[in-house]
Amino acid sequence: MPAVQSFQTTKSVQSTCSGRFDASLTTMALRPRGLFVVNLVLCFSDISSLRTRAAVDLIGAENPNFTAPLANVTVAVGREAVFECKVDNLSVFKVAWLRVDTQTILTIQSHVITKNHRIAVTHTEHRNWYLHIRDVMSADKGWYMCQINTDPMKSQVGYLNVVVPPDILDYPTSTDMVVSEGSNVSLQCAATGSPQPLITWRREGGELLSTGQDFDAPFLEGPVFNISKVNRLQMGPYLCIASNGVPPSVSKRIMLIVHFPPMIWVQNQLVGAEEDQQVTLECHSEAFPKSISFWTRDDGRIISQGTKYEPIFVDNTYRVHMKLTIRNVGKADFGIYKCVAKNSLGETDGSIKLYEVSSPSTFRPSTRVSTSHSLAETSKSVQKEVKEASGPNDLSHEVRENPGKKKNGSNTEKLERLPPSNSFSPISSAAALDFYHSQIIHKLLLFAGIFVN
Repeated sequence: MPAVQSFQTTKSVQSTCSGRFDASLTTMALRPRGLFVVNLVLCFSDISSLRTRAAVDLIGAENPNFTAPLANVTVAVGREAVFECKVDNLSVFKVAWLRVDTQTILTIQSHVITKNHRIAVTHTEHRNWYLHIRDVMSADKGWYMCQINTDPMKSQVGYLNVVVPPDILDYPTSTDMVVSEGSNVSLQCAATGSPQPLITWRREGGELLSTGQDFDAPFLEGPVFNISKVNRLQMGPYLCIASNGVPPSVSKRIMLIVHFPPMIWVQNQLVGAEEDQQVTLECHSEAFPKSISFWTRDDGRIISQGTKYEPIFVDNTYRVHMKLTIRNVGKADFGIYKCVAKNSLGETDGSIKLYEVSSPSTFRPSTRVSTSHSLAETSKSVQKEVKEASGPNDLSHEVRENPGKKKNGSNTEKLERLPPSNSFSPISSAAALDFYHSQIIHKLLLFAGIFVN
């Protein structure tokens, strides 16, 4: 902190008082001694009184004291800064405010000496003295002194710290950028403020930041953000945010645009449909600048909107979902369809084949009669084979005549069911029935063409 010299008056003022009291401060000059003396020129209506000057000698008075240190002040630019100097037993002594850095006298007692209109001085009962600096600027930053004109002089200093909210510079901060996919990108952000702002990078949509290295992060700090081998997933708006603890923080939006030729993905390259059915074909394309997308037939004819066809294109940044709805599919609609995407960097297409699917319909009437006859013949044949294999005793019990009694003299003879023969049968009844059923089902399936003989 530079030494501050005290001051005294050195030049008399020729006063032209006319019937009134006047008190004027003489021109101030600095001198090396640590004491300042204020000479007051008292003017009265009597010309003889001009020779009477009251030179106030302050050396013998009771010395005042500071009751509290001068506190440092921190204020944002554009606001008002106030220093408070607390003095006890001031008596006839004077208080002055000075700018230490420039050795400028700002105020003496209740008088403002500087021509700076933003400076003011107030006090309460000569105990608390306030220096007001309105509309603070960055240039006001520095040391300020509260001084009492004792011998030796008494003073204390305080520091005015002016803080400035961050401001992002147009240069060298990056503007919107257009790059080719696979190239290296460097985004820059420069800001001023006091204290020096911290720069933070984020993606506007909240996605993770990718530098092209082995890690992703929600944000990165530093004035430069480098991306190695940029790809389409990194395209979008980025935010450069400057903050230094002084509100408000500021940000700048930088749009990163990545150019690449069209690419097409076809999920289902074969699509089956029945006649008179409605079917939808789908493709997915990516390109930037945005591609011109359309559908064609295999002969190159472009398919337009109509009662038969309905092309639909859903855009999402650089992605396009391409759909083609075909109503009332007919014989002429089967074949190859192409989804095409084209931009200034290239052109590509994808192919989808629409083929006919036979509906599960009934047989023709002539075939139906033939089928019924064939099934009947097949059933008889199988039944005969099973009967021959199993023998008569396994298919039913033998019914024989009982030579016993007659009922009520009737000529009707009582028939009784005899137990089955104890002779061994080649297969049991249950097995024969199972075999019978399986043979019928098998031959029916062979007839329908489901199994190959």
